[in-house]
Amino acid sequence: MADNLSDTLKKLKITAVDRTEDSLEGCLDCLLQALAQNNMETSEKIQGSGILQLFASLLIPQSPCTAKVANIIAEVAKNEFMRIPCVDAGLISPLVQLLNSKDQEVLLQTGRALGNICYDSHEGRSAVDQAGGAQIVIDHLRSLCSITDPANEKLLTVFCGMLMNYSNENDSLQAQLINMGVIPTLVKLLGIHCQNAALTEMCLVAFGNLAELESSKEQFASTNIAEELVKLFRKQIEHDKREMIFEVLAPLAENDAIKLQLVEAGLVECLLEIVQQKVDSDKEDDIAELKTASDLMVLLLLGDESMQKLFEGGKGNVFQRVLSWIPSNNHQLQLAGALAIANFARNDGNCIHMVDNGIVEKLTDLLDRHVEDGNVTVQHAALSALRNLAIPVVNKAKMLSAGVTEAVLKFLKSEMPPVQFKLLGTLRMLIDAQEAAEQLGKNVKLVERLVEWCEAKDHAGVMGESNRLLSALIRHSKSKDVIKTIVQSGGIKHLVTMATSEHVIMQNEALVALALIAALELGTAEKDLESTKLVQILHKLLADERSAPEIKYNSMVLICALMGSESLHKEVQDLAFLDVVSKLRSHENKSVAQQASLTEQRLTVES
Repeated sequence: MADNLSDTLKKLKITAVDRTEDSLEGCLDCLLQALAQNNMETSEKIQGSGILQLFASLLIPQSPCTAKVANIIAEVAKNEFMRIPCVDAGLISPLVQLLNSKDQEVLLQTGRALGNICYDSHEGRSAVDQAGGAQIVIDHLRSLCSITDPANEKLLTVFCGMLMNYSNENDSLQAQLINMGVIPTLVKLLGIHCQNAALTEMCLVAFGNLAELESSKEQFASTNIAEELVKLFRKQIEHDKREMIFEVLAPLAENDAIKLQLVEAGLVECLLEIVQQKVDSDKEDDIAELKTASDLMVLLLLGDESMQKLFEGGKGNVFQRVLSWIPSNNHQLQLAGALAIANFARNDGNCIHMVDNGIVEKLTDLLDRHVEDGNVTVQHAALSALRNLAIPVVNKAKMLSAGVTEAVLKFLKSEMPPVQFKLLGTLRMLIDAQEAAEQLGKNVKLVERLVEWCEAKDHAGVMGESNRLLSALIRHSKSKDVIKTIVQSGGIKHLVTMATSEHVIMQNEALVALALIAALELGTAEKDLESTKLVQILHKLLADERSAPEIKYNSMVLICALMGSESLHKEVQDLAFLDVVSKLRSHENKSVAQQASLTEQRLTVES
């Protein structure tokens, strides 16, 4: 075999120059046979013989041997080490020229050769790009799209594969294909050739690649991709095939317009069916598919229009089915159910309807099942749903009487920041009522935990929410007992730090809480207020031109309240507040100007 191959290569060098078609064809057949028997070894020999350079001259449209030469190039380019040599031998330009041939076999082998040279090869892709190969292939796909005979479908499959290898994991080449209009063409292909497994598979892989690119979503949304994918999905029984479709659906469903199209095309019904079929199975594939289906369901609910369409005033079949997931024994379904409720709870009307129809009890029961060694993702999702449901004012009292705070407080001992964050957010949403704020504010365990979390520097969200909840407990309860609990637990320093936050809303909440402390329990808090340098901070806030009007206003209210303490009063006098305050009398904001006059009088009288 080896001797034969060497002879063939020598002979090929001579016949390539003489162009004697018969002996040339014999040599090419011999090479193809050798490649079929041992591709790698034969390819190495071909590279060593220097014959690759000759192939460029053999790739001529009229020659009867052209398809065989392209086939040999396609075979050798299956080896990674042969792709750059193919580019260096100048084969790309003549191959791209052959894409204009009318001969189907030449087109097929040329498409294979270019696809294999591009596979995982920057040099190959670059050369095809420069030669303009992609546009010609897309034009072919367009013109051949409607022909359904097997030979044409094989060619279409090869061309799709070539474009995929050309652009895989390369954003700029994918963007180029999108700009050339490849997406509507591929969607049309999928619709016409959905019976052809190989071509369908190729289209799906191409969609999966392109759908990751943000710029593709708009083009996809203007086609009937949703309808085609759902139609295809319904036909699939094999797990692997469905998984391929899922891989396209997930990135596409991130787009709100496509979410709605998928819902209208009936994807949700397919997903619910999968959940029903797989829920009791312990097979790995089934568990994975259940997760994918329920995750995708939750994703579809992230779009406002698609979510509202599925809610159907709380009477929709989909909403009812999702509700039934929450009490199930399957953690994945509990998670998806709670996340779905959190997504449905994105407007007041839905929240009010759900609370009136008993959703709170379902969620608190779910939380109770996950207190000890619970599933963190389920805890987080259920708390997210409760937090969203607590936003409408009319829901707060109902949720408090349904025992939400008791259910939530069981998670105070959690060490998981995402759970801590949602727990804090839920409580903060619920305590607008004075009674609830007072009850929680006197809960020493809660307040001590809040003070601890106020120092969670690694978790800015938890730290911010803890500070805001501390402040809210004081602002809504206006209770001396709550203030005493917070002072004794070491909360003052955190409220003072919060007054210097970069977020105006947090600064303001802190200043209002501190003013209430100074008005109601100045004696108890005096030492802490001194040691935190509050007076100096207030001087800075008033002197800083960038401070928002409400910050200046509440800083002056707080200064007046602090004058009741001898030591703090002295600090105020020492810092020449009068100069700063008198300038604010001419402030453009009327409330600030009025408060400045009042504060100036107070400072003058007390000095």
